Amino acid sequence: MDNSEILIGPRGLIKRHEFVRVIVQCLYSLGCKNSASCLESESGILYKSVDFEKLELQILNGNWDGCIDTLNAISGLNLNDEVRASVLFLVFKQCLLEYLNRGEESLALDVLRKKVPSLIVSKEKVHNLASSIVCLEEKELGKIDENAIFEFRKRLLVELERLLPPPIVLPQRRLEHLVETAVTSQIDSCLYHNSPDAVSLYEDHCCGRDQIPTETVQILSEHKNEVWFVQFSNNGQYLASSSSDCTAIIWKVLEDDTLTFKHTLRSHENPVSFVAWSPDDSSLLTCGNAEVLKLWDVETGICKHTFGDHGFIVSSCAWFPDSKRLVCGSSDPEKGIFMWDCDGNEIKAWRGMRMPKVLDLAVTPDGENLISVLSDKDIRILNLGTNAERVICEEHRITSLSISVDSKFFIVNLNSQEIHLWDVAGNWEKPLKYKGHKQNEYVIRSCFGGLDSTYIASGSENSQVYIWNRRSSKPIEVLIGHSMTVNCVSWNPKRLQMLASASDDHTIRIWGPSLSKKTQSERLI
Repeated sequence: MDNSEILIGPRGLIKRHEFVRVIVQCLYSLGCKNSASCLESESGILYKSVDFEKLELQILNGNWDGCIDTLNAISGLNLNDEVRASVLFLVFKQCLLEYLNRGEESLALDVLRKKVPSLIVSKEKVHNLASSIVCLEEKELGKIDENAIFEFRKRLLVELERLLPPPIVLPQRRLEHLVETAVTSQIDSCLYHNSPDAVSLYEDHCCGRDQIPTETVQILSEHKNEVWFVQFSNNGQYLASSSSDCTAIIWKVLEDDTLTFKHTLRSHENPVSFVAWSPDDSSLLTCGNAEVLKLWDVETGICKHTFGDHGFIVSSCAWFPDSKRLVCGSSDPEKGIFMWDCDGNEIKAWRGMRMPKVLDLAVTPDGENLISVLSDKDIRILNLGTNAERVICEEHRITSLSISVDSKFFIVNLNSQEIHLWDVAGNWEKPLKYKGHKQNEYVIRSCFGGLDSTYIASGSENSQVYIWNRRSSKPIEVLIGHSMTVNCVSWNPKRLQMLASASDDHTIRIWGPSLSKKTQSERLI
């Protein structure tokens, strides 16, 4: 049987000669030249095809007529017109360089006037080639030595390897690409993959549920009333919570993944329903549905500034990436959206007839878009650079908004007991939908979390926490522990197995991977 027809593998899907060839290529790329050469000799299968070896020899020896003949012969079998033109253009470019360097202007002109124009390339490309050659001629041609010419020829070969298709040449690092594709496929099919560590090739990849937070590892009980909001800092070292007891609390995340009390922020006269960390985590914003906006120093716990007055009702707030500008929205249609610096100086405002009440807002981490929830059911995405605006109309009332750390996606909670995932760029006509939690009456907040924002977590009116893998509309975990409505959840952006939840039962629960019963009970004391 012809070597090229032998199939290997349990299912007989792999051509033996192709398999050996990509292994040989891999060995050469790893620097194992002796092993690669030995495998070529033993198998009779060469890494480089006969056609490319011939082409390589002709180019390194400057045999341009032979090189063009070889390419034309290959073209009839394997090359489409566009690739053929691109390959020949590079060869003619090298020809021109060498002819002119040797002072053979007539041969160079023949290439430029007759051969290059016959290719399917733009006139602009031809003109650019001619101009670059003229510039070279004025400065360097005639001075390029043989060693430099040889290096140019080797670079040409590298460029041709990128352009020529299989089986003439193999795509670069083909075996690594095939293995990575297989590993990626296994990771993508693993609902619990939540680690940045490299995946072992020794066995098929499959993570257990211990990779995500599923068990209560700590209960925080400092608040005296319902806890409405929680959010981890961007560096994952702090947690901020706010409550209907009119306070916010900053918690410190210790090295052993336990949390300890740091500051209570007391200055609000009404319930605090929202907090926002500055991107550099040095400052914290707090606000409430019937409250002003306050800026706090995280290290000292001191209120640095109060924005607006008691007639200015702030519903939500967000930071710009520079940690120097902030934006807030009001449920009062006449107030709209304000942008301030940290000293309270107004930079910009969006208000008036076109600006209905703002229920929630966020700035994408890259600072390019301001996303706001308006009049219950509308989502406005405003590009801050171009002022281009796009509006998404949901059919049911929206209660909250959250953006992924890569600025590409956002989720909204609806009182129809669904969470909708949209893309910021606007390429999707319909959202991805997630169901299972309970939400009819209250404001419930969800978040992205885990490796590459793979997961979505949400509170629920039935006192449980729900976790979805973004690829599945049904929850993969339901966390039981709270005794009343879970209002908000936050996934630690640096500790990928840590989740916090805030509840009407006056507590915050910290969730982590499943622990032994003994260890778990010790942590909860």
